[in-house]
Amino acid sequence: MFGAFERTVATRYLMSRKSDRFTSIIGTFSLVGIMLGVATLIIVLSVMGGFRQELLGRILGLNGHMGIYAADRGNLRDFDAIATTIRRQQGVVTATPVVEGQVLLSGAGNSATGGLARGIRPEDLRTKAIVANNIRAGSLEQFHGDDAVAIGTRLAYRLGLNIGDKITLISPQGRTTVIGTIPRLRAYTVAAIFEVGMNEYDSSYVFMPLPAAQVYFQTGQDAVTQIEVFVEDPTRVRQVNREIRSALNQPVRIVDWQDSNSSFFAAVQVERNVMFLILTLIIIVAAFNIISTLIMLVKDKGKDIAVLRTMGATSGSIMRIFLMCGAWIGVSGTFAGFVLGVLFCKNIENIRQFVQWVIGAELFSAEIYFLTQLPAVLNWNEVGQVVTLALTLALLATIYPSWRAAKTDPVEMLRNE
Repeated sequence: MFGAFERTVATRYLMSRKSDRFTSIIGTFSLVGIMLGVATLIIVLSVMGGFRQELLGRILGLNGHMGIYAADRGNLRDFDAIATTIRRQQGVVTATPVVEGQVLLSGAGNSATGGLARGIRPEDLRTKAIVANNIRAGSLEQFHGDDAVAIGTRLAYRLGLNIGDKITLISPQGRTTVIGTIPRLRAYTVAAIFEVGMNEYDSSYVFMPLPAAQVYFQTGQDAVTQIEVFVEDPTRVRQVNREIRSALNQPVRIVDWQDSNSSFFAAVQVERNVMFLILTLIIIVAAFNIISTLIMLVKDKGKDIAVLRTMGATSGSIMRIFLMCGAWIGVSGTFAGFVLGVLFCKNIENIRQFVQWVIGAELFSAEIYFLTQLPAVLNWNEVGQVVTLALTLALLATIYPSWRAAKTDPVEMLRNE
């Protein structure tokens, strides 16, 4: 399509000389604009995708894909038989009885904070990889009996607790006496400290053996508050929901992760789409810069175009020359942006740590952003879409100036010279 003649002339036009230094500078800004637009889009989409994936993995990894509750919003009785029935259903991985309740947590000093206590059988907690594989102190081997608990690293730091220390649980649902309601409190020994990497869990969750939780929350040995269910494919949770309902012989209330977190993940997706639209404007602005660059180049090379036409160059050749000039800017900027964006995403946590060290301030607070590290997951389909978008806009931007150059009248141009 492009011959040696067109490539040679286009290359000479792109080489900077004193007479067209300004045009070359504008072309450089266009290239840098496309590079930054492509890199920023790749980085933002990767971070938003990583943020969603990390949150989804950590939320579902700790809370399960669905919870089975009593229909009357009380305690769920005969839970072992119900859990056995649920495990038989296709697509179900685990069904774990859980006792859960809100508590006030207090350490050895005067510090206290609200939290969530979850009673779970020790063997079930050991199979929960997000906790079992992230033990930072102690061991789950000590998680048994009616005295041991496992807490998060941030909660341990906040209350000043270490392995073997006592943590006091205070329940707002106290017992009624002749002098009024007395809060129910009990001290437990810290047997393990975990870190799942999500601030909400590391700073407020306390795991305790199921029998101890049944005693503390007074559910009775034959009842739990819910059965936590994990399925093979979280996207098919609604279908498994229907199968469980039809298999159980009693009315139950089922809440899956899409019900409990739908608004949150919908907000993340909307923010991601809006960021894509906003950052696409960077590439569009850079594409307009390409138009400006080529129009100025056509004006500057008007005499050359007239000479080439009189020497036999066709209007098609002239158009291809300037198409190549614009395409070189677009392709070079897109490729540079692609490389920059991918390298940035691959090293984003190291870059964050370096910037924090330089400025001496925290850039990614776990209390605000839920996660302790900045995630970035490259989705190559999205990267391909960004590259295709940039190339398309850049190439479209070259059409009008190239067409104007091809329509230049050599007689008029030489007469004006």
